[in-house]
Amino acid sequence: MNGRDIEHDLSEFFRRTETPEPSLRLRAAVAAARVESPRSRLTTFRRPRTAFSLLGLAASIVLAAGVLMVVTSRPDRNGPANPGSVASAISTLMTQLPSAPIPTASPTPEPGFSLTGSMSTPRAGATATRLLDGRVLIAGGVGSSALQVHALDSAELYDPKTGTFSSTGSMHDYRWGATATLLPDGGVLIAGGASGSDIFGSPSLALASAELYDPATGVFKLTGWMTTPRELHTATLLPDGRVLLVGGFGATIFPTSAELYDPKTGKFSPTGSMAAARYQHTATLLADGRVLIAGGLGREGINSTPLASAELYDPTTSTFGSAGSMTTTRVGHTATRLSDGQVLIVGGGSTSAELYDPKTGKFSPTGSMATLRLGHTATLLSGGRVLIVGGVEDTSATTTSTDLVPEMYDPSTAKFSPAGSMTMYRSAHTATLLSDGRILVAGGNDASNNPQASAELYQP
Repeated sequence: MNGRDIEHDLSEFFRRTETPEPSLRLRAAVAAARVESPRSRLTTFRRPRTAFSLLGLAASIVLAAGVLMVVTSRPDRNGPANPGSVASAISTLMTQLPSAPIPTASPTPEPGFSLTGSMSTPRAGATATRLLDGRVLIAGGVGSSALQVHALDSAELYDPKTGTFSSTGSMHDYRWGATATLLPDGGVLIAGGASGSDIFGSPSLALASAELYDPATGVFKLTGWMTTPRELHTATLLPDGRVLLVGGFGATIFPTSAELYDPKTGKFSPTGSMAAARYQHTATLLADGRVLIAGGLGREGINSTPLASAELYDPTTSTFGSAGSMTTTRVGHTATRLSDGQVLIVGGGSTSAELYDPKTGKFSPTGSMATLRLGHTATLLSGGRVLIVGGVEDTSATTTSTDLVPEMYDPSTAKFSPAGSMTMYRSAHTATLLSDGRILVAGGNDASNNPQASAELYQP
């Protein structure tokens, strides 16, 4: 029996029994199942929206069968109805429906931390830069050997698609405490740092050299030299593509100077000077193009002094100006520009946090963390919250990483809350927001201050 016979029998049945025909939808469903040959059968049923169209068709046919069972139970004035041919036709159609899996939604990943691939070498104090293609460049830092802690010249790439690290070119200098800045053309500027074998360094070990990493070739090449050696300084990409390098610990002990790197010329040139020398400070690009410099260690007599002061660099005038003071001194803290343009300052020898509002030019307290920390990381998530990870409790050379629960800052409530547990303690690690919204946390020191090669991912 072909499709036309089925449709004819249905029409004839409803005419003889004087029963209103089913809805057009049911007739259309049966007519749509017309099968005239094996070739047309393939054409009818093997269409792109198979799963949903077949389910809908099957449901329509089953519903039609139900209607037929009801109406055929009514006596015919010319004799009892004979539904045999119709029932047989529907049975034939049902056997001709190919099986199709019911589509299911992909499970939502559970939030929290989980291990991913490990780096080829332990690292602490390294740089981490997300490249334009989504991979992450991890460079330098300090590693460990049987004899000593030493600076590294090696680099590697993390691929989020495979969850693995692979080696790439090596830098020309051993570096830790350097800066890494993604340039508009996709290259990465690695500047300064220290090449010494001791993680606390000395002025003579600070570097003035800089190099560029080319993701296309995996090669580092030297570029211009800074005007002064710097380590534990900051580097900020400006809206015009230049890079502002500020402060640090160098040959002049604590420079107040700053300089600009121009990718077009490959050269560094001096710019304005700060009012106070500082290192281990923060530098944050504001929405209007200015840069907020906050806290850090300064110099007073023979002792380094934590600072509460802040300054603003204006690229249009190449000058620094006062930005007031934070509510407390901070060193080894973090500064994160929030979605609304304010800057969240966290930790640095305190459990407290505060906000800098560029509109008013003032700092004001916000929620407090559960534990004091410094040397941690703060990463802005795509939804506007900030993840605080790792760190230590003081600046002592013998301190161990704290048994800290990561915390999440929510700007809508101005509060911190626990954010799961990492797989290990970390300080002087890196945290990088990936293209898919996850965060790569790599390396750093463990609870005994030993550099680690492990890495983990945070799923928001």
